[in-house]
Amino acid sequence: MTTNSSSANSAQRFRIWLSPPEPVGTELRSVARAIESGWIAPLGPEVDAFEREFADLVGVRHAVALSSGTAALHLALIACGVGVGDEVAVSTFTFVASANPISYCGATPVFIDSEPDSWNMDPGLLEQALEERRGDRQVRAIVVVHLYGQTADMARIREIARTYGVPVIEDAAEALGATHEGRPAGSLGRCAAFSFNGNKIITTSGGGMLVTDDPVIAARARKLATQAREPVLHYEHRQLGYNYRLSNLLAAVGRAQLADLNRRVNRRREHFAAYKDAFEDCDGITVMPEASWGRHSRWLTCVTVNPKVISGGSARICDELARRGIESRPLWKPLHLQPLYAAAPCYNAGVAEELFRTGLCLPSGSGMTDQQRDEVINVIRSCVHGARSPMV
Repeated sequence: MTTNSSSANSAQRFRIWLSPPEPVGTELRSVARAIESGWIAPLGPEVDAFEREFADLVGVRHAVALSSGTAALHLALIACGVGVGDEVAVSTFTFVASANPISYCGATPVFIDSEPDSWNMDPGLLEQALEERRGDRQVRAIVVVHLYGQTADMARIREIARTYGVPVIEDAAEALGATHEGRPAGSLGRCAAFSFNGNKIITTSGGGMLVTDDPVIAARARKLATQAREPVLHYEHRQLGYNYRLSNLLAAVGRAQLADLNRRVNRRREHFAAYKDAFEDCDGITVMPEASWGRHSRWLTCVTVNPKVISGGSARICDELARRGIESRPLWKPLHLQPLYAAAPCYNAGVAEELFRTGLCLPSGSGMTDQQRDEVINVIRSCVHGARSPMV
């Protein structure tokens, strides 16, 4: 018998993780209920219930449980009519999964930089892109990412989208539990995609959800997600489909976690508040702002570190945390800087690039204890006060 030593070393590397899964203790009972029902194969009553409960929570009419947030975004694009040769405006400051489904459709991403107040898509640059790119390759959809648990400026973005007749798709993978002017993330566009990956606020170990008020979009997504099978006794297929549906067992896990969502969001916000208070006297460290229009879920607490004040900047703090067995991560590398998308058009003001250069994600899991959080804080404070830049 052989073991994967690299995986084993990775599993032992950190004592305090960035955002690990947090079992609530009811998952086993939920899975047992699903098994006892006889629905072990994909789909079943747990999927149906998970979809109903999720739609109610987000405040939409329809939810379609899928195998990943990426699958949800892919089907959302298809349902909104994106195809070969089209362009799709998308945030550049995000994970690559926000743009890859655009490429799956044969379309081209048009990257939009961030604005500094929320770190999300800059509405002014979006409007510039839509105006300049009118014509044969007109932008066919807008994918707005709600970054790290904070909604974008959806009032302005929706107004711009209406002016140009372009549907808005929310990439709410990181924003379950966030709000915009009192409305939940995911209820603000034509449709939205959520992720239940292992590092998200709730998890099904892997999974996602497409949500919408549009019954046509929901019906098309359901069909495409089950290999686009026609409703006849034999197997009939008239269009390309995908194997994207969530399993009944994983939906049972999701239901158990969903019931605990409010506590999880509140706990992550507590972590953020503690970090913010602890760094008030740390020159050179700035926490991610909370936009005036909504409530941040604080999926991750993020900071920027000024290397002109703190020698070595965010990289030094990240290295020191890792040395102490604490996981942290740089902020997202802008997609227009990724080799995969180097040729894609970008409306760039340099905001995302600066955030990537100076930013850091800190441990934020809802299961993290106060003592663990204090350990993170103490390591960072020791870095700050022991690493003043000679430039100051």
